[in-house]
Amino acid sequence: MPGQVGLTIDGALARVSLCHPGKFNAMSRAMWLELRAIFLALQAREDLRCVIVAGDAGHFCAGGDISEYPAFRFEEAALRDFHETDVWGGLGAMLACDLPVVAQIEGNCLGAGLEIASCCDIRVAGEGARFGAPIARLGFPMAPREAQLVAREAGAATAREVLLEAAVLGAQEMKARGFLHAVLPDAGVAADALVRAQRIVALAPRAARLNKQTLRALSTGVSIESVVDRAYHYADHAEHREGVEAFVARRRPAF
Repeated sequence: MPGQVGLTIDGALARVSLCHPGKFNAMSRAMWLELRAIFLALQAREDLRCVIVAGDAGHFCAGGDISEYPAFRFEEAALRDFHETDVWGGLGAMLACDLPVVAQIEGNCLGAGLEIASCCDIRVAGEGARFGAPIARLGFPMAPREAQLVAREAGAATAREVLLEAAVLGAQEMKARGFLHAVLPDAGVAADALVRAQRIVALAPRAARLNKQTLRALSTGVSIESVVDRAYHYADHAEHREGVEAFVARRRPAF
């Protein structure tokens, strides 16, 4: 069965599923294109408030589909197109999405999986999850944009360790290094991710989108002045008024 990226919607919550049976959900070229299309569509949905990204059958994503690599990796222009168009197209769409994204990480989270997890805002993992990018064993480096992403989210020291030593790290170690927000028994990961997503869904959706826009801008190194210049346009928005007025009236806000 070929791999696919699935999307299901339940009210204001979207679930994106990575599925590639028999390959621990390794990303094929087609799956990267599907990931991009799905996140572009999610970005355009005003009715959604949160996204959970998870893998099927007890694994997040074990990397790229290596069986496809001989068809394009040995020619520079084709290799560049794969990373800059296919892979970064998917990752870039995730990063540009204003909806909060929760990663539900189980089992293998390697290579492409580590990159996809790095695009998520909240990351929870099972005790048995494994993290790394052991591509040095395959004879190639991580593409520059992808390496920058992983180094930013997992830390430069961790990026060096997984890339130069092909180290594979456990969930508790990744939490200690600040990459994960929580580590749970494997059987409890899905429930925890759902609780966190539902908590986000209950909060002010416009505020969440604005927070993501601010954090994204700051992560790119733009001047704080440029962020401040457009930071207060929400002043007269109904959601802002509702939140403050509900607090003063001692009632639950209706967002």
